[in-house]
Amino acid sequence: MVLVACGPFTPSDSVAFEPLSDLLEVVARDRPDVCVLFGPFLDAKHEQVESCQLLSPFSDVLQLCLRTIIEGTRSAGSQLVLVPSLRDVSHDFVYPQPPFPFPFPDLPKEDRAVPAPKFHFSP
Repeated sequence: MVLVACGPFTPSDSVAFEPLSDLLEVVARDRPDVCVLFGPFLDAKHEQVESCQLLSPFSDVLQLCLRTIIEGTRSAGSQLVLVPSLRDVSHDFVYPQPPFPFPFPDLPKEDRAVPAPKFHFSP
C-alpha cells in the first residue's frame, strides 16, 4: 500500500501542523508500505510567513515538522519519501530542486541504517 499526501501541512492561521498530526494518525493506523509526502512543509505563502510573524527561524520550524514526522511514523514501519516543494520557505527554490539535506541531523541512527533506510529525501 502506498499513501501519498501533499502539503501544506498547517492550517492557514497557525503553524501548529495539526493537519500533519491527523495524517500521521492515518499512517500509524493503516501502516502503508510507503508514504510519500510532498511539500510545502512550511509554505512561503503562509499568512504568518508573509507577515513575518513567526517567532522561530524557518529552519527550526522545518526541524519541528520533520521531528513530528519521525516520531509520528516510528511505529508504522513505513518507508517515507519526503519531497520538497518550490514553495518550502526553508529550502532552495531553484529548478531542478535539490533534495533535503541527508542525513537530517535529528534522524535517529536506526531510521537511516543500511540496507533499508526508513527515510528517503528526494528532489
